[in-house]
Amino acid sequence: MGSRSFHRLGVLAVAALLSPQVSDVAAGEQPDRVQAVAVARFHNVTGLDGDAWLGAGIAESVRSDLSALRGIRILSSEVARPAGAAAPDRNHEIEIYQDLTATLLITGGYQHVGDRLRITARLVDVTTGQLVDTVKVDGQVDALFALQDRIVAGLAAALTRVPAKAAPDPSVEAPRPTGSTSAAATAPTPPARPPNTVAPDLTPAASSALGGISPPPPVEPAVISRDGSGQATVRAVRITEALRLDGLLDERVYQTVPPFGDFIQTEPAAGTAATERTEAWVLFDDENVYVTARAWDSAPESRWVANEMRRDSRAVLQNETVSFFFDTFYDRRNGVAFSITPIGGRMDGQTTNEGNYNGDYNLIWDVRTGRFEGGWTLEAALPFKSLRYRPGRQQVWGLQMRRIVRWKNEMSFLTQIDPGVGRPGIFQASRAATLVGLEAPESGRTLEIKPYLITDLTSDRTALHQLDNRLAGALGIDVLKYGLTDNLSADLTINTDFAQAEADEQQVNLTRFSLFFPEKREFFLENQGVFAFGGGRTSGGRGRGRGGPSDTPILFHSRRIGLAGGQEVPITAGGRLTGRAGNFELGLLNIQTGDAPDATVRSTNFTVARVKRDVLRRGSVGALVTNRSVSSSGTGSNQTWGLDGGFAFYDNLAINTYWARTRTAGESGRTSYRGELNYNGDRYGVRAEHLFIDERFSPDVGFVRRADLRKSSGALRFSPRPQAIDAIRKLTGEGSFDYISDAAGVVETREALARFEIEFENTDLAQVSFADTYNLLKAPFTIAPDVTIPVGGYSYRNAQASIALGTQRRLAGTLGVEHGTFFGGEKTAVGFSRSRVELTSQFSFEPSLSFNWVNLPQGRFTTSLVTTRTTYTVSPLMFVSALVQYNSSNNSISSNIRLRWEYQPGSELFVVYNEQRDTLVPASFPTLENRTFVIKLNRLFRF
Repeated sequence: MGSRSFHRLGVLAVAALLSPQVSDVAAGEQPDRVQAVAVARFHNVTGLDGDAWLGAGIAESVRSDLSALRGIRILSSEVARPAGAAAPDRNHEIEIYQDLTATLLITGGYQHVGDRLRITARLVDVTTGQLVDTVKVDGQVDALFALQDRIVAGLAAALTRVPAKAAPDPSVEAPRPTGSTSAAATAPTPPARPPNTVAPDLTPAASSALGGISPPPPVEPAVISRDGSGQATVRAVRITEALRLDGLLDERVYQTVPPFGDFIQTEPAAGTAATERTEAWVLFDDENVYVTARAWDSAPESRWVANEMRRDSRAVLQNETVSFFFDTFYDRRNGVAFSITPIGGRMDGQTTNEGNYNGDYNLIWDVRTGRFEGGWTLEAALPFKSLRYRPGRQQVWGLQMRRIVRWKNEMSFLTQIDPGVGRPGIFQASRAATLVGLEAPESGRTLEIKPYLITDLTSDRTALHQLDNRLAGALGIDVLKYGLTDNLSADLTINTDFAQAEADEQQVNLTRFSLFFPEKREFFLENQGVFAFGGGRTSGGRGRGRGGPSDTPILFHSRRIGLAGGQEVPITAGGRLTGRAGNFELGLLNIQTGDAPDATVRSTNFTVARVKRDVLRRGSVGALVTNRSVSSSGTGSNQTWGLDGGFAFYDNLAINTYWARTRTAGESGRTSYRGELNYNGDRYGVRAEHLFIDERFSPDVGFVRRADLRKSSGALRFSPRPQAIDAIRKLTGEGSFDYISDAAGVVETREALARFEIEFENTDLAQVSFADTYNLLKAPFTIAPDVTIPVGGYSYRNAQASIALGTQRRLAGTLGVEHGTFFGGEKTAVGFSRSRVELTSQFSFEPSLSFNWVNLPQGRFTTSLVTTRTTYTVSPLMFVSALVQYNSSNNSISSNIRLRWEYQPGSELFVVYNEQRDTLVPASFPTLENRTFVIKLNRLFRF
């Protein structure tokens, strides 16, 4: 007897010992009841011709090995499948085995997942059609015999848990299966359809999508089908019983509907099965879409990284998380994303063009988390009213899910994602699974009104008319939203007040160019990505590999509305129209602001119009027009118009281009254009860009960091993953070169940059870089009080090193040092940023420090920026946060203390205290400049 035979006997012996029902039969006795078990040929899910023989071989091994168990009678016959069937017809199989007097049916499939083989076996009750148990194993292809042994052991154990019953009498009519093992046997079901047949009641868009998806939709009771390329199609299931949102997963649906999972790693072992199991369901009723999951974890809860409950905190993504993404228009470009931590922390936002993420926009939804022995659970409910989607009852969406096991630095996705994409793979709509079976309610025109009541106590000693403890109050409407169609909505705001918005994080500027600050005001956040233009980001974006600012202009930046020179400008009223119409994405905005004498701003009207059309598989072309009735210079009006195109090919290649022109009254038009090619693979990266900005190119409703520019730049990256060094996950070497002249061709900047980075398996990151730079100053530049750099050309070299400590540590953050020549002198910098000190799961402290010591021929100076954010999270929907900042560059110390309580979905109470003091004026305590205490209450009404 061979070694494999001994192993098989051992496996069956262990299974038999676990069986009080089948194996406790004395030798030579016959049990009272014998299970008649049929075994069907296993289905070739991947569809590779070279694997066709495996199905019969696996089935024969199962038959042979299980026949050794007492109380089990294996039927030798095999079902005759319909000729040319793409997948086994489960109903046909069950009917035939009923005729063969079987009580149980073993059926299943096998597929390739990366370089591994996965075998799935299902145990089905033939008399009822219900799924009894599922056994799943995976491993290397060359370990096929061992995989078969594991399948047999799992099935043997499953059979011991099934109450034995007599085989049906062939003379008695057996009950036919309902066609769905996810419902009770008495539940009516529609006639079965072949797996790639389109239901007759689908809308044309849904029908077209279903006809082109791969793999075909799963056949009930299955909820997922996969193909060899790592793609999947998931079936949503309607529920008729109420789902309690408690995170317990104890409703009947979790026993009757099988989960889907089998996540595929992106990090660290791309293409292999996730080491921690995730089971998920997509359910729906007439009001909500539900995404629920059971996240198994082999580590005790004490090892999990779960320390953030505050909504939309960036630390959410540094925790253990389950995330999901819906491409509700199934355009393979855009969507909404949600992330949840084990302690209820949540993050949500919109994404456009597979990467322009707007995390400041909050949808109305709810989630609860729970625990079970072996992991954690979640139940999330998304009202259909919170989502925008194609018209029609039958829906086809894109679906992606991501699991991050932070304590072991593992990331996996529902479908296969290139490791070069990494965490943003959740936004890669073109690689998402397809979600079918979803039925949206017949919706009327949704009306949402969010009125507010605000009162404030204000002191301002820097204003033109000084204020001292002025008490004021106001009523207004933050948002009035009306659904013009299922996917076009209009928003109106009246007497708008943004006092609850979080304060900006201050920055130190040692350049002669403008600083960028992101938008944080709610009215401007929904569908913000619609107005993104030319491959630039509405959030400002990042440019070079070391995270430098982008020079690409932003033609529409909403912070130009209602703010001027750091002063608020009153917004009288405004409206927006955003959404989709067929293949077109539309955005229209009109805002009227009032006079602001303290900011020397006159009443102004702002208009922005954006249209974009989808072309090719993942491309778009569009146009944008803006108008400002009073230009920023205060004379005449200003207009901007432009055309842009963005095209994505394969998984990692993108091309972006635009042409734009501005006109200000009394001046001739000025132009800007750009072309960029970016290949961002896991192992290699290539980027090339050419950008031109005319000297007087001035989009007065946008942002231009640096005008009068002709820039040519390129970068090459090599990122191997060394297999011989266990502690290192990835090495990155990158070189880039920027060549910038003015419009007349005079060289202003020339920079060569080399960067080397080590990513460790424990999530720590080390980086060193060296830059050789030439800068030409054509005008004197005041860099600090009493320090002005004269006109001339300056060459300097700079070295930088940093280490980022992984978020599993109680103290996390990035420590960086920098030293080099600087405008004829020297500069040394030390900083500690993106830091977090974990005190408890509810209390966190985030210090940030930045110091620059500059020694120039014109003088010496030091800049200091100290920021501390302290947060106490009462619950996932209530927190108190204090942001205290000291900035030596503007001699100020500021405080922003906020209480935010979302007392019901979409309705909030804010209590805000702001204070700014001047540290320059000699005094025993910094002199008060302004102070505000605000209470704001809003309430969302939906009709």
